[in-house]
Amino acid sequence: MTDSDGTPHQGSAAPEGEPVYADRVYRSVPGIISGVMLLAIAGWLIIDAVLTGTGKTPWVALAAVPVFAAPVVAYTLRPAVLADDRRLLVRNPLRTVHAPWASVEGLRAGYSVELFASGKKYQVWAVPVSLRQRKRANRLAARSAASGDPHASRLGSLVRPSMPVLPGAPDPNRAYSDQVVAVLQELAERNGGRPDAAGEATATWCWWVIAPTLAGLVALIAVIAA
Repeated sequence: MTDSDGTPHQGSAAPEGEPVYADRVYRSVPGIISGVMLLAIAGWLIIDAVLTGTGKTPWVALAAVPVFAAPVVAYTLRPAVLADDRRLLVRNPLRTVHAPWASVEGLRAGYSVELFASGKKYQVWAVPVSLRQRKRANRLAARSAASGDPHASRLGSLVRPSMPVLPGAPDPNRAYSDQVVAVLQELAERNGGRPDAAGEATATWCWWVIAPTLAGLVALIAVIAA
């Protein structure tokens, strides 16, 4: 986790005598908010259907719980990026990517954030790209260059509080996704040579999401067809 100001806090010393830092965590706040709201609305509707429904309605509602809840949790609450001195951990809706820094070849923020590791490309769901933020940042940079004032873009970002600023980012006037990519790229370059950061990137399926969804879908079809 990070401290209240967004910087990682120091933990115990590593075997080599170097400090160990807790994970830097990056998540989509709008995604979390939308997920909580969807679950709350669905929960209210399902409870109402179970308590007041007749015939097959209560059973259909109960069978639909994992079919709806598991994907919502997977696509809104689960995605996260965790980074420490040894590795980059990317939690996507259906897969978890564990990439030691030595395996990270680069990150790119185009229309989405992409991780290149061990010769493969992985999407990073937890850091959505906002083209609107990027255009705004480019306008502020152009205004700063035209005026000759190196502080103009920084002033513009202060006037527009909707532009999030990531602590530790080399250029806080860029779009948030570009700031995250820059920070992670810097961590990869700094820690890629560490002995405890060696290894190949691996990806594992998130079966606790997939299995309940498929089981619930089978149960839902069976209830409706019965």
